[in-house]
Order: sequence, then C-alpha cells, then structure tokens
Amino acid sequence: MSMKKYRIYSDSSVIGGYYDPEFEVDSRRFIEAVRAGKITMLISEVVVREIEKSPERVRNLLASLPRQSVVRVETLREVIELRDAYLSAGVVGPKWVDDATHVAAATVARADAMVMEC
Repeated sequence: MSMKKYRIYSDSSVIGGYYDPEFEVDSRRFIEAVRAGKITMLISEVVVREIEKSPERVRNLLASLPRQSVVRVETLREVIELRDAYLSAGVVGPKWVDDATHVAAATVARADAMVMEC
C-alpha cells in the first residue's frame, strides 16, 4: 500500500527556520521529509525572492533539495486575482500582500497544506 505524497506549500521562514534555534526542530523535520521525497514542497516566486535575500547557507539549503521534491508555483493571473480578492475583502490588509500571495499560490496549486513559522 502506498502512502499519499503530500503537496505542502512552504513560505521562506520554514526554510530559514532550519538554522533558527527557535524553529529548527520543526523546520528540519519538514526539510528532511522533502529531501527524502516524502513531501513535495511548493514554493512561489515570493519565496524565491525572499530566499535570494537570505544568508548564503539558507540559499544553499534550498538549492540542495532534490529538484523533483520542490515545485515552483508560478504567479499566474489566477494567483494575482485571488490575492487581490483577499485584499479587497479585507481578509488581510495591504501590509500583508506577500502573505496573501502565499495563500493564493497555495490555493491555486491545490496544496494539501501550508506551513509557515509564526
């Protein structure tokens, strides 16, 4: 019997959390599951942009993950429209546009779940 391989959207804080004592236990467990091919990690262009500004070891961590275990969700018109609908409805304020984009990208990509460090 094969287990379902979950598609989980991750924001950049989970990747950076790998090196943060406060979040490392959960982040490392998640990253190791991605590395082992047990989870497909979904990331958006927002995550990629944030990781590009991160310390080298965080950039290297993302780059070290197996390509088949990381899927980049493109910011298509559907993602932008959904993000804008969240903002217009006041689900989140304009200050949180990147968070709205994360949720919209995960929704459009039909992620099974989202993970974020809070």
